[in-house]
Parts: sequence; structure tokens; C-alpha cells
Amino acid sequence: MIRGYLGLGSNLGDKRGHLSATLAALGGVPGTEVRRVARSYRTAPLGPANQDWYLNTVAEIATRLTPQELLTHSQRIEESLGRVRRERWGPRTIDLDLLWFEGLTLRTENLTLPHPGAHQRSFVLVPWCELAPGLQLHGETLEHWRALADSLGIEEDV
Repeated sequence: MIRGYLGLGSNLGDKRGHLSATLAALGGVPGTEVRRVARSYRTAPLGPANQDWYLNTVAEIATRLTPQELLTHSQRIEESLGRVRRERWGPRTIDLDLLWFEGLTLRTENLTLPHPGAHQRSFVLVPWCELAPGLQLHGETLEHWRALADSLGIEEDV
């Protein structure tokens, strides 16, 4: 099995419920198990400012699937939870991003690994560092990237 990390975010409806349902659905994907999940964080939206705040977390998984296969399952999970793609960085019930797959670098039309913006986004780095602060991303540790990112507006969800 290959270790990977996924970013989850929601800013519409029952945010906690959407994150929980997504994690449960991921656990039901054949050949995939959710190993650990970071705490959830309230964060300001990236993109249009007239959106509600997000609830974000990161999950560590182990899978036998290829990244493309997992992406297909992830998009089905998003659709099952009411995700509608209207505008880039617009509001969504759930956003499920493949962040990193152990030993893999990939660039296709619909998937890039590691995720191209993950090292610049504190809403990804803060929870991801709970799980793997020493993980190498673009030649530096996640903790290094987190120290450089602006964490203003990120609060632990209680």
C-alpha cells in the first residue's frame, strides 16, 4: 500500500458533517484506508471574499489505487455530497484534494502531484504538519513551509 495525504475543506451547509461523511466514504473505497486525521481548522476563504469561512483538515491514507483511480473516487464522493463546480475557488460542500503520494511525482491534464500550491497554503500546512511535520515537499520539510506561510485567520475548530 502507498501512503498519501488528502486535503479536505467545506464552507457550505453542515461543514463538520461534510468532512465526516467524506472521511467515511474514503474508508469505503476499495483498497484504501484512512489512517489518521488532523484536527479541523476554521479558515478564511481563498478566492471570492463573499463566501463563508472554511473548515479544513488533512487525512493520511494508505491505498492500493493509482492516483488517477483515487481522484475518480474522490470526485464521486464530492458529487455525492452535493459538490457543484461553478467557479474556481467558489463555495463548496466539500473539496477533496490529493496532496501527496509517497514516491510519486505526476503531472497530467487533471492531476498534479505533489499538489502544486500545497506548500503555500497555511490552511493545508497547519493540519498537515500535525501528521507529518518532517515530510519533504519540494526539497524542504512541511514545517519549513508552514513557518513561511501566513497563518493569520486560521483557528482550531472546537
